[in-house]
Amino acid sequence: MAREPARRGPASAHFRKQIEAAEADGVQRDDMLLRLTLSDVSHLKRDRDLAVTDISFKDGVMRYLGVRVEQGGVTDSALDLTSKA
Repeated sequence: MAREPARRGPASAHFRKQIEAAEADGVQRDDMLLRLTLSDVSHLKRDRDLAVTDISFKDGVMRYLGVRVEQGGVTDSALDLTSKA
């Protein structure tokens, strides 16, 4: 598996581009899963440039742009398109 190039800039912008590209390729947001480091989760929650509607919390589940977020348990954050969220 090829390693993703190092991310530059905020996690919010990086994953917004990835989510939008995957959606343009026909992947539904309900079929995506963001596996984020705890650091990236913290950055998303504190990002003052995000609209309030970009992040939601319901029934103990965090979503970013409608994509379910799995918090922690990884050393590198990634958008998973192969796992049914």
